[in-house]
This record gives sequence, C-alpha cells and structure tokens, in this order.
Amino acid sequence: MSMTQDLRFLWRPIVSMAAVIVLSNVLVQFVINDWLTWGAFTYPLIFLVTDLTNRAVGPVAARKVVAVGFVVAVAVSLWLAPWRIAVASGAAFLAAQALDIAVFNRLRQASWWKAPLIGSVLASVLDTAIFFYIAFAGSEFDWVTLGAGDLAVKWLMAVVLLAPYRAMLPHLQAWVPAAR
Repeated sequence: MSMTQDLRFLWRPIVSMAAVIVLSNVLVQFVINDWLTWGAFTYPLIFLVTDLTNRAVGPVAARKVVAVGFVVAVAVSLWLAPWRIAVASGAAFLAAQALDIAVFNRLRQASWWKAPLIGSVLASVLDTAIFFYIAFAGSEFDWVTLGAGDLAVKWLMAVVLLAPYRAMLPHLQAWVPAAR
C-alpha cells in the first residue's frame, strides 16, 4: 500500500489528532487558576486517538498518524498560537507519542485497560515536563505549578478516557475502516 493510500485509510485518526493538538495549543494559553490551564482537559484525547489506532491497525500505522498529525498540527498551531507554544507542543508530542506507542505495544496483550492507561500515564509525565519547560520556563507563569496541575488532570483523564476506549473496542472497524 502506498503512503497516499495509507493516509486515506487513516484519515479519521489523522484529522482527530490534528484537531485535538490545535485545540489544546489554543486552550493551554488560558489559565484557569495557579495550577491549571484549559488545555489539560483536551490534550489527553491525543492518547485515546493513538491507542485506538494502535489497537486497530498496529504501531506502524499509529506512528504514521502521529507523524502526519504532528506536521498538520504544528503548521496550524504556528498560525494560532505563539511560536514557543507550537515548538513546545511539537517536541513534547513527538516524545510522548513515541513512548505511548512503545508502552502500549509492550502491554497490548494484557487486560484491555492496562496498555492505554499505563501508556497514557507514563507518556503524560514526559509530555508535561517537555511542554511546560519549553513553553513557559523564564516566563511570568509558574510553569512548575501549572505543569503539576496539568499532569494531575492528564492522569485523571487517562482514567476517564478508559470508558470511550472500551466502548470503541468492538467498533474499531469504524475508526479505521479496512482498506487493504
């Protein structure tokens, strides 16, 4: 299958990935309180997209979705968000997604919830550390406190997102239709 066919085959996860990243890059600029931004509630959906794709068609396809989602999201984010947010998002995204895919794959044969939960929890730590350091270190924001609050919400969302993940398992064909 050619790369173009692969991308058409994976359009739902690619569009979902890009949309969540762009939305999160905009929402992270809006602080709720001293320890939380609105982006903390949307960004964990990235792990749901990656994990569903990984479960449906494997790690190679999940990496393709991450790569294309990254390019599209960074390009749009550079237009919608300050460059520092876009760069931080891109660096954190690539590192965290690579970790999530690796952990998910290692645990994919375990109970249905272990791979998405453990992958998301570990990848959230890496993502948060990289993003908040690049995006806010040296700014007026208390980025360590914001990062800690953000990470707590990401962990909570990792648990909450197990419900839609479980609900989608019998319907993975709708997520990534067979085009092979």
